[in-house]
Amino acid sequence: MRNSRRRSQRRHLLSEINIVPYIDVMLVLLIIFMITAPLLSQGVHVNLPKANANTISVKNTIPIIITVDKAGNYYVNVSPTPNIPVTAQQLINLVAAEEVVAEQENNKRPVYVKGDTDASYGEVVQAMALLQTAGVKTVGLLTKNPDEQESSMNDSRT
Repeated sequence: MRNSRRRSQRRHLLSEINIVPYIDVMLVLLIIFMITAPLLSQGVHVNLPKANANTISVKNTIPIIITVDKAGNYYVNVSPTPNIPVTAQQLINLVAAEEVVAEQENNKRPVYVKGDTDASYGEVVQAMALLQTAGVKTVGLLTKNPDEQESSMNDSRT
């Protein structure tokens, strides 16, 4: 009789799930996302000049944006470190490499220059000349629409 009691106890299944490990994993993932989310915002803040221009239509491809800050430093959004200034030669190399990849994929990527209002005109023109050296055929200039409060990307093609 004792033997049959043990068998019946063994056959009884426990149908509870231990969710503590899942909560631990969720909390670790939450912490990881909280740390990495601020790092995902790319770009350098510049004070864009205001101009009446057409708003850029968003396409599937990410545009190449060259930023010229008021100190005359160049930033490239496709750089591994988009918040760190690049030299003129690095700008040429990065953009030329992106152009080659886009050409191989038959996918034309738009190229824009985003110049700070206080940046010298010569620095913005120099950035456009560097892009021409990198093989870029058309360059757009990004501006802020004077009618809008928030900054939007407007295209003035050159």
